[in-house]
Amino acid sequence: MTYNSLFSVLTDESLVEETLAHAIATAEVHDAHLDVLCLGVDRSQAGYYYAGASAIVLQETIARAQEEAEAIEAKVRNVLGTTALRWGCEGGVAQLADLGRHVGLRARFSDLMIMPQPYGAGRGAELEFATEAALFDGRTPILVAPAGGEPVARPKRIMVGWNESSEALNAVRAALPLLRAADLVHVAIIDPPTHGPNRSDPGGLLSQYLARHGVTVEVDVLSKTLPRVSDVLLRHAGDMDADTVVMGAYGHSRFREAIFGGATRYMLEQSKVPVFMAH
Repeated sequence: MTYNSLFSVLTDESLVEETLAHAIATAEVHDAHLDVLCLGVDRSQAGYYYAGASAIVLQETIARAQEEAEAIEAKVRNVLGTTALRWGCEGGVAQLADLGRHVGLRARFSDLMIMPQPYGAGRGAELEFATEAALFDGRTPILVAPAGGEPVARPKRIMVGWNESSEALNAVRAALPLLRAADLVHVAIIDPPTHGPNRSDPGGLLSQYLARHGVTVEVDVLSKTLPRVSDVLLRHAGDMDADTVVMGAYGHSRFREAIFGGATRYMLEQSKVPVFMAH
């Protein structure tokens, strides 16, 4: 298994260079083809404007979105044109409510999607829509590039956030090309259950599975000494000097995480290293 087809969606001109740096580094290591979708997003809600203004406002917002898409596409072509990669670039306009359909359709035919950090200062709502569309509609793993972080094309120390969920196992399977190439993989388990089939050997079956794939593994059993699971994972990633985190995405419903927060949301917002996720 390898990553032969990479995909990225860009909706903000200011994030082009930062995101493409990670995408280019990954494509070079895996000798992959990189496709980029440059979208101008129409965020208008025409039904809320006063009578007679909807058509005018809609035309203006679509024209503005088209200009944004053209600017993003021009910048992407300028950056990728200096590389020796096999790449493709496509521009277009989508309404915010329909963004997921466009992203999910293309993501499902990719091996890995590289996306900018969807949460944080200056991050538009469309980034969250695109990220969730890749995970839920495209069923595609994503590599989230942290704001201001350096590309890690071939991570050497990887932390796996393990909670025995199907989402975490899907992420591990999807990340096998990265895990096999790493020098060391730490399987981090927070407060393993005291009752259950794996209580005497937490992470044992996963370690066995990874070892059979040639992965060098260590199991780290951690206590939840901080309020959030994500806080414990982030602290441990810093302690072990991890350069990539692998974990399952949205173990709870998206609605619950949007309202109350969750490990997925906090990791994507606060991580200083790339986060590899799958649902």
